[in-house]
Amino acid sequence: MQPQQLRQLSRHLVRQLGMLNNQCGTFALTPVQAHTLIELEQGPCSVNQMAILLKVDKSNASRNLAMLLNQDLITTISHPTDRRSQLSQLTTTGQQVLQQLHHQLNLNSQQILEQLDDDEIQCLAKSLHRYSRAITATEQQQQYNVRSITPLDNAAIATIIRNVSMEYGLTSDKGYGFSDPTLDNMAEIYQPEMNHYWVIEKDHHILGGGGIAALAGQDGWCELQKMYFLPELRGKGFARKIAVQALKFARQQGYKGCYLETTAVLKEAVDLYLSLGFVEIPQRMGNTGHGGCEIKMIKTF
Repeated sequence: MQPQQLRQLSRHLVRQLGMLNNQCGTFALTPVQAHTLIELEQGPCSVNQMAILLKVDKSNASRNLAMLLNQDLITTISHPTDRRSQLSQLTTTGQQVLQQLHHQLNLNSQQILEQLDDDEIQCLAKSLHRYSRAITATEQQQQYNVRSITPLDNAAIATIIRNVSMEYGLTSDKGYGFSDPTLDNMAEIYQPEMNHYWVIEKDHHILGGGGIAALAGQDGWCELQKMYFLPELRGKGFARKIAVQALKFARQQGYKGCYLETTAVLKEAVDLYLSLGFVEIPQRMGNTGHGGCEIKMIKTF
């Protein structure tokens, strides 16, 4: 899918769902006001909190809260810890209107789902969840730069790999690549055309990286390698971003598939690989030298 196709589909969905209308369903509520009521169903909110929840500017949130107040759908109460601030909460009328809105929109959604079979619904749920997480990750990654490794990055990325390995107890005496001499020359190791390594930096500081290279001893296969990130990067979707970038690169190079070795200690990494379509296999492939990694996984292209 190309960017313009994604934008076209998104525009079409926005129009079909009525998000450009002045009212939500048959109620005299704009989509933003409906979303505001739904958030207040979880509990009272300040203007700032509502702006964050709805991902709108503070003036937009304030204006819509004022309109809902005029309709007697919400009321304001004093903030328990900040005398300068007030909290908005649903009135009894607001709760009743919201329940009617839920009923109407749930009915509309059910009619849509009836057009899909069970496997299609499962695929849709998974894809929408993944799409939403990708949007969030993109927002969180704005201040960082992903680029190809250079010789000037060698010392920094080697230090990161060793420090993160120690953090998780993945030391050389347990069969891991902590003492791998190639760690000090990563830019040169990943120089061949079929290999590549990416680093992530912010304010000229390297914070992590990951790469892909031909799998030693297994013609036509590549290996996802050396995915290590400092705590600052974790939870921002960079592991998936690098892995996806590496897999796309591997397909372009004509590899048959990708192999990796990891350990149950890195639970988040295992979950990521499974979500990307990797499956566990019983036997090792190639000659990685990672004797301590008990989990072997592949993904065919």
